[in-house]
Amino acid sequence: MKLAYYPGCVAQESGRELDMATRWVCQALGIELVSFPSFSCCGSGFVDEANEVLNVALNARNLAIAEKAGLDLLTICSTCQGMLTLANLRLTDPKIRARVDAALTPLGIQYRGTTQVKHLLRVLTEDVGIEKIRAKVVRPLAGLKVGAFYGCHLLRPSDEMRWQTGEEPHAFEDLLAAVGADPVYYRGRVMCCGFPIQFVKPETASRIAGRQIDDAKAHGADAMATPCPLCHISLDAYQNQASKAVGHELNMPVFHLPQVVGLALGATPEQLGLPRHLVPTGPALAKIGTRAHA
Repeated sequence: MKLAYYPGCVAQESGRELDMATRWVCQALGIELVSFPSFSCCGSGFVDEANEVLNVALNARNLAIAEKAGLDLLTICSTCQGMLTLANLRLTDPKIRARVDAALTPLGIQYRGTTQVKHLLRVLTEDVGIEKIRAKVVRPLAGLKVGAFYGCHLLRPSDEMRWQTGEEPHAFEDLLAAVGADPVYYRGRVMCCGFPIQFVKPETASRIAGRQIDDAKAHGADAMATPCPLCHISLDAYQNQASKAVGHELNMPVFHLPQVVGLALGATPEQLGLPRHLVPTGPALAKIGTRAHA
């Protein structure tokens, strides 16, 4: 399998461990990642709110780059997945398509709409397949109770994302079970992490994140895992603020999606960038008989 790799912004900077883990897992599963340095930001949270057509054009350019190479596009960020998928859908509107084509033509770029956008979670569960991943497990995550945290943009709006329901998804839990972990079901797993308002109303954002972590913990989770780097920022990097907002320590390790898979496939914590997390993952790693070096 060969895919155009769209890491997004966070995985190239503050969340480099996500990129590390993705590359390790894809290599272990025989997925060839083709990098395109000319990819640009998906514009979410900034460009899309200021100028929808400009944001669609921005993502049409990204899609056209992968399209020219004859490749589908792999994302590892739920927000990027949402922006790129919605761009494909918006471009079915003749008026928007005409404006975008007019912007891209002077750049020598042609968008045809043939490239599919695939999040890593969907590639692992559908293209690689649950059974193939199960067969490659060398370190089962037995005894580790993990609460998946989907976030917003991977599932919603459901009529446009056209995947699993935004209320009762199961792909991440299916994957967790395949690598030997015990999936934890809780209401907060499909709720917002608070990131969209982190820089406008930080106290409210912290309460939202703290509420979701508390929910996972109340249902027995030893750790959480998310397919979105922005959710990871809210749940891991800002967990100290979330603890203050809810009035008690949370101490919840939070993994990126490929880190959970990588651990089961035999990667070391260092290969997956686990020492980079702000909330120590040691208590969760101890459950599966391993540890990270400082």
